[in-house]
Amino acid sequence: SSFARTCPLFETLLKNVLWNFKIVRDFIKASYMLNLICVAFLWVVHKLVRASGVLKGLECIAPLVRSVEETLEPIPTAVQGTIPSWIRGNLLRNGPGKFEFGNTHYNHWFDGMALLHQFKIQEGEVTYRSRFLQSDSYRKNSEKDRIMVSEFGTLALPDPCQNFFQRFLSRFEMIKPTDNASVSFVKYKGDYYVSTETNLMHKVDPETLASIEKVDWSKFVAVNGATAHPHCDPDGTVYNMGNSYGSKGALYNIVRVPPEKKDSTDSLQGATVLCSIMPANKSHPSYYHSFAMSENYVVFIEQPIKMDLLKIVTCKLRGKGLSEGIYWDPKQDTVFHLVDKKTGQASSVRYHTKAISTFHQINAFEEDGFLMLDMCCSEDGQAINNYLIQNLRKSGDALDQVYNEMTRVFPRRFVLPLGVTSDTQSNQNLNTRPDSLATCLKTGQDKVLCQHEDLHGDDLLDYGGLEFPQINYGQNNTRPYRYFYGCGFRHLVGDSLLKMDLKDKSLKVWQQQGFYPSEPVFVPSPDAVDEDQGVILSVVLTPSQDKGTFLLVLDAQTFEELGRANVPVNIPYGFHGTFNPTA
Repeated sequence: SSFARTCPLFETLLKNVLWNFKIVRDFIKASYMLNLICVAFLWVVHKLVRASGVLKGLECIAPLVRSVEETLEPIPTAVQGTIPSWIRGNLLRNGPGKFEFGNTHYNHWFDGMALLHQFKIQEGEVTYRSRFLQSDSYRKNSEKDRIMVSEFGTLALPDPCQNFFQRFLSRFEMIKPTDNASVSFVKYKGDYYVSTETNLMHKVDPETLASIEKVDWSKFVAVNGATAHPHCDPDGTVYNMGNSYGSKGALYNIVRVPPEKKDSTDSLQGATVLCSIMPANKSHPSYYHSFAMSENYVVFIEQPIKMDLLKIVTCKLRGKGLSEGIYWDPKQDTVFHLVDKKTGQASSVRYHTKAISTFHQINAFEEDGFLMLDMCCSEDGQAINNYLIQNLRKSGDALDQVYNEMTRVFPRRFVLPLGVTSDTQSNQNLNTRPDSLATCLKTGQDKVLCQHEDLHGDDLLDYGGLEFPQINYGQNNTRPYRYFYGCGFRHLVGDSLLKMDLKDKSLKVWQQQGFYPSEPVFVPSPDAVDEDQGVILSVVLTPSQDKGTFLLVLDAQTFEELGRANVPVNIPYGFHGTFNPTA
């Protein structure tokens, strides 16, 4: 510095260097801050994109929702890998398999004619057969080669052979419930039935898939329908739910079916209504696809997917399908109703949460004075009206748009305190369970406000959420559990198989590009000690290969593939099923 003062030229040069260095330093600092801001912005955008599940370039899956021929006689499959020899029984699956008759076509995925599937597994080998359910709907449609019976999203038009006056009068007739039981296989008193959501089921032989008998719920109890997802106690008692409609409006009814079978003709004899619950709005009751059950309680979830009964009753007059009467009302809470299985009494306490929708519950169990309710939830209830066949058959940008406008489904837990009384303190979190983020606050005399906790980590966002949940039902239904399984949904149908470990919310995944697995079915090994000791069975389809279907067998613990059985026929994507063990 002393030298600089004696040399003005050098002093000027030094000042310029220092000034430029300051500019560079400030520029570097600003660039660093800008980079941090950009990184943070991109991170937020990435999180939002993951949460919303926005995708581009989805594969067209139209071949998965096309009509197929039935396979009446068992056919062999080509086994790759190894299928454990201890697996002995039938994987029974149900779903739509015919989507048109003549020049008339169904509008909704739920409308297609029920096609029953059987994968018989024995000594490491697999055979396949399928049969259309011989329902009244199927027979009437086949006889006339046109849609004669209205379904959920499709209104059967008047017979063109009738004169004008007859066709006009037919508009004033009530729609009769369909017996097209295309949703699931269920079990009552040791017998297998196929079921939908009307009052009509069909008893089915699990070996031949032949229809044995049509059974009408309303002949045994005063209900106009029943869900396709009943729950079973260890002693064989089965619980289900169905609505009834009378002059005073609608009621939600919990039905109990005893385990005893008096004779070979016994079906639902002895069924009773355990409890009836009044809707918040009698003329606009909630739609429900299933319900939950713990050891001592049935849990009914009254959600803001509503049914406008006037629109439903007049749908034929208005020329609209039944689905036109179902709508989503996000202004209403979702309410959990608890019913004591021993007394049949509904709790006076109502457990509220914000408007959410649910189609499938994972499990429910009681512990330390709380009822844990685990289920797959969505932030809206529009999905039921999105599964039009035309949407499932779209491609390109149109298909991407349908998917990206749908809300994802994620597993959540609600913690419901069971000992709420007039003395319970209000407006403080009643959930005292350690390591639980769920909250429950008493906000009124008989009202508890609940906030869920997530049963997943951020990695589930990459798989589009989770639906079609399954557990080790025989061992862990209504009990504490650690694992559940499901399908990931980075498409309109499942495109991955997932295993969730509740201990640390970690995921195991099976996924292959272009393959679409169905609902996973857990089968425990005969010497199982651990909860997840067994296999996962899933029917996997591909739209890009003709006759590319196979039955996948995964080790349930490691989620590694053990084997697959390639089926030499095409199969449409289905809904639900069960495993029927044999000796």
